[in-house]
Amino acid sequence: MASETLSALLLFFFFFFLFFSAPCAIAEVAQPGPEKTYIVRIDEHAKPSVFPTHYNWYTSSFVSSPVQILHVYDTVFHGFSARLSSDRVDTLRDHPSVLAVFEDRRRYLHTTRSPQFLGLRNQQGLWSDSDYGSDVIIGILDTGIWPERRSFSDLNLGPVPSRWKGVCEAGDRFSARSCNRKLVGARSFSKGHMAGLTGAVNRSVEFRSPRDADGHGTHTASTAAGRHAFRASMAGYAAGIAKGVAPKARIAAYKVCWMGSGCFDSDILAGFDRAVADGVDVISISIGGGDGVASPYYLDPIAVGSFGAVARGVFVSSSAGNDGPTGMSVTNLAPWLTTVGAGTIDRNFPAVIVLGDGRQLAGVSLYAGKPLDGKKYPVVYPGKAGGLSASLCMDNSLDRKLVAGKIVICDRGSNPRVAKGMVVRKAGGIGMILANGVSNGEGLVGDAHLIPTCAVGAEEGNAVKSYVATSPNPTATIEFRGTVVGVKPAPVVASFSGRGPNGLTPEILKPDLIAPGVNILAAWTDAVGPTGLDADLRKTEFNILSGTSMACPHVSGAAALLKSAHPNWSPAAIRSAMMTTASLVDNRLQPMIDESTGKPSTAYEFGAGHLNLDRAMDPGLVYDMGVPDYEYFLCSIGYNPKTIQVITRTPAICPRKSSPENLNYPSFSAVFDSTAVGKATKTFIRTATNVGAPNSVYRAKVEAPRGVMVSVKPSKLVFSPKATKQSYVVTVTADAKNLKLDESGGVFGSVSWSDGTHAVRSPMVVTRIEPF
Repeated sequence: MASETLSALLLFFFFFFLFFSAPCAIAEVAQPGPEKTYIVRIDEHAKPSVFPTHYNWYTSSFVSSPVQILHVYDTVFHGFSARLSSDRVDTLRDHPSVLAVFEDRRRYLHTTRSPQFLGLRNQQGLWSDSDYGSDVIIGILDTGIWPERRSFSDLNLGPVPSRWKGVCEAGDRFSARSCNRKLVGARSFSKGHMAGLTGAVNRSVEFRSPRDADGHGTHTASTAAGRHAFRASMAGYAAGIAKGVAPKARIAAYKVCWMGSGCFDSDILAGFDRAVADGVDVISISIGGGDGVASPYYLDPIAVGSFGAVARGVFVSSSAGNDGPTGMSVTNLAPWLTTVGAGTIDRNFPAVIVLGDGRQLAGVSLYAGKPLDGKKYPVVYPGKAGGLSASLCMDNSLDRKLVAGKIVICDRGSNPRVAKGMVVRKAGGIGMILANGVSNGEGLVGDAHLIPTCAVGAEEGNAVKSYVATSPNPTATIEFRGTVVGVKPAPVVASFSGRGPNGLTPEILKPDLIAPGVNILAAWTDAVGPTGLDADLRKTEFNILSGTSMACPHVSGAAALLKSAHPNWSPAAIRSAMMTTASLVDNRLQPMIDESTGKPSTAYEFGAGHLNLDRAMDPGLVYDMGVPDYEYFLCSIGYNPKTIQVITRTPAICPRKSSPENLNYPSFSAVFDSTAVGKATKTFIRTATNVGAPNSVYRAKVEAPRGVMVSVKPSKLVFSPKATKQSYVVTVTADAKNLKLDESGGVFGSVSWSDGTHAVRSPMVVTRIEPF
């Protein structure tokens, strides 16, 4: 008994000493300075054994009352998030067990027929009678889900994979019975949201549960893995059978984004952490930075969280962002992520503006209300008299006397496209012509406008403005032509799709590839109408959206099918299969066009090309990678071992010399210094893994970029059952100073390997860095 009392006293004095003497303890009551939410990365190996859990350690040694921990991360990342003053943050940064502290930031969402456009066919290949995909679980990090949709039916699906550890979290209008054998789990993460904003979820517009009040998450989930839903359409548009890329795959919804307030890093990281612990095989995240500035990998929770996922064998698909056609606009740049841009499909929703002089201008629209029936109305462009805000049809910018009873021309930009129509209607306008500016070019997306509207490209927009300026009595009407399929050319790189080069590491080409992302039909929420506007009281089971948000889940679904067909493939192998088999031509068998320019697109726009899932099933060779490869990459870009540990969880041992070009990536990006005199060389080492016939011989084919010399040694790779991996060296030689680059800032080519059956193509970009 005495020994037990002595032990208790010793333990008391240990905690007393730890709490009041340790340099990391924060026991002061005063909290000077404003509090913000921070994410704290901890070296989990430093935990004293006296603490039974990391949470006990964190609450005893790093934060004290009244500070409350928001999230504890212990799967893809070790650490916590909390509201802290700047003084406390400074103290934490000095502690030896703290690897990094970074401020919570807000991120934004990157907002049918497309599976067939990827090469999938009923009863064939990956859509055969087998259960391809039913053993794979896709985690959707988004705005939640509307579980009652037909797209999430579990009819004829077998039992949930026994390894699944997730739950169906109850909350507002969401119960444990909301899940089934299709929607196997659902969770929500709001602590970062509440700490960063109002302190509470606004239940007048949101659900404090996994239920989707926004629609974005329901749309992306059903795009990736929606079941077959017959007689689907959006108000009659895109009628047919709606289905996702992997109809039999399971879905787990992780609500990390909230209606009108975006997505906070601390919640996103919690979503990653939980999804991997639950047992997902694929993560789809159509979220990215909203400030236009790329954070270093170790300060980017999407990069950090996805690394932890990939290290555990989980494939992560991410959106490339919607800030195109500006160069260097691509987001989600980490090389372990698969970054997806957007292209069109061969379906369109044409509308035609018929001017008073008989001319017809082609555009698009998803307007489904009362038509104009050929009646012509006066047309006005308010920007001439009302200035910039009136030209953009911003709130309260239109003069009713000028626009009432007329069709109003509004320039695209600044406020949402559908919101412009509401401004026109409020001012008494009859309809709207939505005109692209130069930056949007001819790129068009359909919107379910509440007033008769036609969106037109920059050329048609200029034509109608010129007509209004020169005609004494300008009039027009709008005709809506419904749905048209078989459109050519397709795919076309969407003008909004994020473009390269990679703003952090130009030696890694991003985006990786493109997938359908324009006018995509998928399931929708009942909480808001198809426009998302408060005034839109319509209810629709399906909606049509555009964005790289829509492209990303196509690749997520494709990854699920490939993972099911090849369960031993790593995330890198799956990405390689998609990239090296991607298509470079449209349905005219011509080079893919860039929507913003009308000219042939390049690897900075489409990466390796457009996803061709039918060919990706059997790529022949893959470029595989694992954690050591990514660690060496981080060494090569100058990160020290402690910085690398923020991402990888363990300190890296960096080789004496390494180069980012030598990451075993399925693409080549040669970056030269423009100040170099004469010819310079870049050397790439790659290792190909044979996943085809055991005895195979591949020969190299080079398409050298203009003005560049490229050699491949050896030029022949021989594989056998005992030699499944073969390495080769690519040498690129260029006079960088005198190299004539394309408008996009590079010159482009490729290195391919062929055995007579497979063509394993890697894009090549050569560019130079100008001195500051």
